[in-house]
Amino acid sequence: MTKRDRVLRTLTSVPPPWKTRWSRPLGRVLDHLIYHTTVHGRANIPADGPVIFAANHLSYLDGPVMVGAASRYMHVMVRHDMFKGFLGWVLATSGQIPVNRDGDCVGILPEGTRGTGDAASMNAGVAWLALNSGAGVVPVAILGTRVGGEHRDTIPRPRRRLHVVFGEPVKIVREPGVSGRVSMDRATEQIRVRLAAHISAATAATGQDLPADDDPPPHQKGQQP
Repeated sequence: MTKRDRVLRTLTSVPPPWKTRWSRPLGRVLDHLIYHTTVHGRANIPADGPVIFAANHLSYLDGPVMVGAASRYMHVMVRHDMFKGFLGWVLATSGQIPVNRDGDCVGILPEGTRGTGDAASMNAGVAWLALNSGAGVVPVAILGTRVGGEHRDTIPRPRRRLHVVFGEPVKIVREPGVSGRVSMDRATEQIRVRLAAHISAATAATGQDLPADDDPPPHQKGQQP
């Protein structure tokens, strides 16, 4: 079995099929019954073959909202400690997976943690998956799931206007004669720059700004200004 086959096999094993079947209907309930979500660029999603959806990260709801907006089923990787309480039930039922895996269609929030969502930094996991699976990377801008002045843990109020913008896929190719570490670093930066530019264009097109990163540091939380 080739390395590419092992990577693809990892994703196809979990979660159970019933969670995949429920993921998009649940996401669409969030998108169109609980919130008012406008989807842009769905035609940019390849109709078949492996795809990695790389999105910015503002809120707990980014993964489920992206799943509901996409034209293909996907699993979204999220942090393990988010699988608790009601939010954990929503994430697990919608086919989110709490580990780094690859598969036919997988969604990744490569910034790694909720923040301003401008893709100023990014972990290398998305590049590793792209290089080893051959999947195209579709940049995704998720806007409105958190706005200025809201804490990073805030769940947006119902009926809020959200935007999900899918960009044109980019193919990441390993450069010949370049070491694996250098190749992954370059691929990570290529994806980051592409996603950051896509987010900037999406905010301009939709009129929905990103939140300022005014979440106070942990040692200041609970203190009076």
